[in-house]
Amino acid sequence: MTIFNKSALELYKGTLSTINVTLPLTLISSLLIVGCATDSRSTLTSKATASTAQSSSPLAYSYGVRPFYLINDMDESPLKEELQACKAQLPSKTDFSIAHRGAPLQLPEHTYDSYVASAQMGAGILECDVAFTNDGELVCRHAQNDLHTTTNILTTPLAKQCTVPPVLDAQGKLTNADSIECRTSDISAAQFKTLTGKMDAANKKATSISEYMNATAPWRTDLYSQNGKVLTLKEHIALARQLGMKHTPELKAPAVNMPFNGYRLDDYRQQLIDTYKAANVSASDVFAQSFNIEDLDYWIKNEPAYGANAVYLIDDSNETAKDKTFDKNDATTWKHSLADIKARGINTIAPALWLLVTTDGHGKMLPSEYAKQAKANDLKIITWSIERSGPLADGGDWYYSGLGDAINNDGDMMNYIDVLAQDVGVQGIFSDWPATVSYYANCKGIK
Repeated sequence: MTIFNKSALELYKGTLSTINVTLPLTLISSLLIVGCATDSRSTLTSKATASTAQSSSPLAYSYGVRPFYLINDMDESPLKEELQACKAQLPSKTDFSIAHRGAPLQLPEHTYDSYVASAQMGAGILECDVAFTNDGELVCRHAQNDLHTTTNILTTPLAKQCTVPPVLDAQGKLTNADSIECRTSDISAAQFKTLTGKMDAANKKATSISEYMNATAPWRTDLYSQNGKVLTLKEHIALARQLGMKHTPELKAPAVNMPFNGYRLDDYRQQLIDTYKAANVSASDVFAQSFNIEDLDYWIKNEPAYGANAVYLIDDSNETAKDKTFDKNDATTWKHSLADIKARGINTIAPALWLLVTTDGHGKMLPSEYAKQAKANDLKIITWSIERSGPLADGGDWYYSGLGDAINNDGDMMNYIDVLAQDVGVQGIFSDWPATVSYYANCKGIK
């Protein structure tokens, strides 16, 4: 089956296969460090097929040690005392905690182990960044062209099929580390399933494949990278269902020119929604996302039930006015006004964290003008992504832009979450380690 001789509808029809969820012992032992709770409402049982699967044990929730480390690292404050007072609470699932590609602070993104870990940490919503293969299957990858950094493809024969394969000279030296590119559209779905996910990293100055691949940041780990099972979107839907989680797929921008062998952008947009419809997932449980505002226009017009929940992802890359530099406190630098976004029928936006928070210049975080105008225009807000950076002693990186006077240690992450939740009024926060957000939400009684 190839996408140039099948319609988009034909590509995703069919019955979803059931995924048997057996929790890896390494995940259980590493996450159940602190007291846990079980949720009898959410068993690891698939409803993706008409037949009833055999029930499994209820899902156990655990914070592990990280939220306590962050709270202990906070400067003394009423918030710190409040969070410390919740140290004996039982962890539970919350939709306020959204798993950003699973739990990629320590586990390879968009892999089975990473997804299961995020569920164990109480995340109520699970993300799949959606890309397509050359035979029209939707799969979970952060970008269509990231297989060379997020999987082991370069150590397999499939490396030869890459858009820009690795080049070795006569002495076996890698000569093009800075330009290797492997796309999901270079391979079939069956070939994709033979790959193993790894921590997203690459050494662009490497002179060997092993050196290129072994580049995980020191504040991450390869301890949990041994399995790396990758998933198609259909498998992801079934797994999220088994884990009792809602769905937030992101339609990734194609790295190829569209149409691609007859496969149009509208086919891609529609296939995403139809995959959820074929799995009988309620539109109220699906929050389709995109950085391309025209994707949302399509869903709102053609799939209004799903379009009503669609999320417009925003950062300075897609919402900066022409010839301007984005300023979260200056509306003249924004490509679209928040009123214009609302008028298009968009109900929910997801700006990057730093777009929503500013400071008073004396270390106090406050809602930005962007956040204020979003609220004034009755837009729901979620945001991304906590735990996406290394240690914050130096003020953090892009995710903390403009907040240097308020961010100087890891504990400030909890203050950041509090301002987003209480002052900005976000309804959910993506995290690379969902336990941090889950702990905060559980302590505050946010469901």
